[in-house]
Amino acid sequence: MSHQLPVIDLSAASGGPAARARLHAELHSAAHDVGFFQLVGHGITSAETAALNSVVRAFFALPESERFAISNLNSPHFRGYTRIGDERTGGSPDWRDQLDIGAERAARVPGPREPAYWWLEGPNQWPAALPELRDTALAWIDRLSAVAGRLLRELLTAIGAPADFYDDAFADHPHLHLKIVRYPGRAPDGADQGVGAHKDYGFLTLLLQDDIGGLQVEREDGVFHDVPPLPGAFVVNLGELLEVATNGYLKATNHRVVSPAAAQERFSVPFFYNPRLDARIEPLPFPHAERAPGTTQDPANPLFAEYGRNELKGWLRAHPGVARRHHAALAAPATA
Repeated sequence: MSHQLPVIDLSAASGGPAARARLHAELHSAAHDVGFFQLVGHGITSAETAALNSVVRAFFALPESERFAISNLNSPHFRGYTRIGDERTGGSPDWRDQLDIGAERAARVPGPREPAYWWLEGPNQWPAALPELRDTALAWIDRLSAVAGRLLRELLTAIGAPADFYDDAFADHPHLHLKIVRYPGRAPDGADQGVGAHKDYGFLTLLLQDDIGGLQVEREDGVFHDVPPLPGAFVVNLGELLEVATNGYLKATNHRVVSPAAAQERFSVPFFYNPRLDARIEPLPFPHAERAPGTTQDPANPLFAEYGRNELKGWLRAHPGVARRHHAALAAPATA
């Protein structure tokens, strides 16, 4: 049990001084020591979750031809459906299929002097046979954005930083992103990489997982430990930008998904709470800065203060088919 994730009750933020102090102590410890925790008391109802789960399963029950009609290969903005094995982590195929959804915006084609990351803004693709998916998914983005924004402010308060320090980075078109994901079992060759080991490169991820399990988190012993599903909870992890902003005091942690057994499917819905693409992430002033150990250094994964550069780098690597079709000039250095 020593490697189970901490459980954080966000409803304590509305309690009295003792409840808030306990919340901040627990949140501080979870973010500094683990980088992962289970979040309860978030205000998302079981009815809202059930409505989302219903349309997620309905989407993957559509004929493959209808799903592939909205393939992300059609989208220079990396929106749409990805077939099983077409996304890569660490250069190896992930045995899952998924639909990538962002905030609904007009297509942005960067001008000759504009950063290439503006390609990441654009319209979603929706299945004609399942019109309810659009409203349900966009409502979920709005609901979880509010939860994540509240959680971020409580986290900053917990480590003694100004709660509003990153408000401007999320003002006016934050880069919010949602995936609906299915893990259909093991690959034919027996490989169990549902999604390979990685860190998220934004601020916060809130994951809704079903009761099958498969998510694993690397802990301080260097071993990947299972994260058993907790009914009603979101699994929350910190992204690399918070690690960079605190010089490693807050932890972005490696995690992966092991494919379920052949007879099982696993469904999950991760939501990524990220700032504007052009936001520059300033170092966070907080009283524990002198104890920061420094950020993890990975020559193959340089991190940039301007968020959009990190985001685009990740998409080009993870989706080489989209990169080749729409961004050949950008793809070669990003996938080398």
